[in-house]
Amino acid sequence: MILTPLDAETFAKILDAFDAGLAHDSMARAVFRRIAATRAFCPNFTADLHAGRQKAIELAQRMGIPTLDEDPALAFSWDGAVIRTRSETSVVFHEIAHWQIAPLTRRGLYDFGVGAGPETGRITEANSAVCVDDATREQEENLASLLGILWETEHGEPAVLAFAEQNWLELYERPHTREHFIACLGALRERGLIDENGRPQIQAAKI
Repeated sequence: MILTPLDAETFAKILDAFDAGLAHDSMARAVFRRIAATRAFCPNFTADLHAGRQKAIELAQRMGIPTLDEDPALAFSWDGAVIRTRSETSVVFHEIAHWQIAPLTRRGLYDFGVGAGPETGRITEANSAVCVDDATREQEENLASLLGILWETEHGEPAVLAFAEQNWLELYERPHTREHFIACLGALRERGLIDENGRPQIQAAKI
């Protein structure tokens, strides 16, 4: 959920300011510019958030991730075996990213053992499967958020909306916000989930 409401004019100014703050890191700036360029798919700061779902499902299939055409509110976003895909496009990409990031030991757990996501219906059960500390949970949520956004970008979806919705631009004027973005890109690169140009890779994490 966006913490600070945005209008289209303010949004454009924030994107420009964020871009300027990345001048010292060419890779991060290039990645951000690809994300920001998806404004073309949501010129009025709105878009059909379900329209690209099939692209995400096909990506899951290429990775060998089982999917189920069902609302996750009926059970789990990931039940240890399938991703439920009757969600917004960005949510499906986000779950794919979680699958890539989670170690094999947690692939069989509800919502990857990091707790219920906002779409999961059986919240108590998902939270009972949590087996990581708060720091790990926060890191994986950050990395899954960014990786999912990168997948949206690669597939010609309005990823910049998810970038704002998931609060990557909150406190955009502070250096820490941009350094957090850069650090998360570095962590994805270290795990082998993006290439040297910051593009997402079809593989699971190396660590």
